[in-house]
Amino acid sequence: MVDRMTRREFGIAIGAASFAGLGLSARAKAADTKTLRFIAQSDLRVLDPIWTTAYITRNHGYMVFDTLFAIDDKFKPHPQMVGDFSISPDKLHYSFTLRDGLKFHDGQPVRGADCVASLRRWMARDGLGQALATVVDEMTGADGKDFAIRLKEPFPLLIDGLAKVSSLVPFIMPERMAKTDPFQQVTETIGSGPFKFVAEEFQPGHQVVYVKNPDYVPRSEPSNWASGGKAVKVDRVDWLYIPDATTKIAALNSGEADWWENPPPDVWPALAGNRDITVIEANPLPSMGCVRFNQLFPPFDHVKMRQAVLAVTNRPIS
Repeated sequence: MVDRMTRREFGIAIGAASFAGLGLSARAKAADTKTLRFIAQSDLRVLDPIWTTAYITRNHGYMVFDTLFAIDDKFKPHPQMVGDFSISPDKLHYSFTLRDGLKFHDGQPVRGADCVASLRRWMARDGLGQALATVVDEMTGADGKDFAIRLKEPFPLLIDGLAKVSSLVPFIMPERMAKTDPFQQVTETIGSGPFKFVAEEFQPGHQVVYVKNPDYVPRSEPSNWASGGKAVKVDRVDWLYIPDATTKIAALNSGEADWWENPPPDVWPALAGNRDITVIEANPLPSMGCVRFNQLFPPFDHVKMRQAVLAVTNRPIS
């Protein structure tokens, strides 16, 4: 663990990255607590988190953009950008008011029109959003902080959908960006989140750079998973892409990197043996894997071989 910052303080700097972490992550003592050098899980190539379901792009989205709602570690949705909202007794009309002080990185205020355009683009690509779109009668929002959604019939998962953390996340973009064809990538990276993307220093295959957004006003509630106050404690975050595991270990040992998101199990002992490195569980949630046999080729073209593997495999019973 970084010895000059608490885990909670340090975590907000790359909290988004932890959502996709499997197994453990490793942290080294940082020489410069104003810059976090983070070895990401993979190379960031696509910057549009609505265009792709890639986790690395989703994590990038959480650095730059913000969401209307967010869920806590009990999967309960909470307002994030939304300050106040109401639902009509018949569950057909949802009214939202954004909280004060929300501004995009270009200095423009976040408006209801931005929210409506962003939700429309998200609904065109996301599975839950597509289901929601079938019952939406009207979405309205203009230059103020208010916007509304009127439904044709009740949709109990509406708030949960706006709070979802996995791909695709309904991030809020400026209206001009959100009006981009959902099947084309946006050409800007402007959000209202806690960090600004530094386009001039973006080097695919090497690094992604973010700097603290001085205009970001975090919520007053304590941070809890994706929800609550995102109080940034660093000035800059460098996402590093290093393909080779040995080079990643060397970077941690030398202090050239502070955090490795997803070290593979075979290097855990080597990392844990360094007292300047703390190896922790990055994701307390269980993960699910699946195996599909290629039945066209030996040995799994034989049913007895497939049955033998099934017999010795621990598996949940549904």
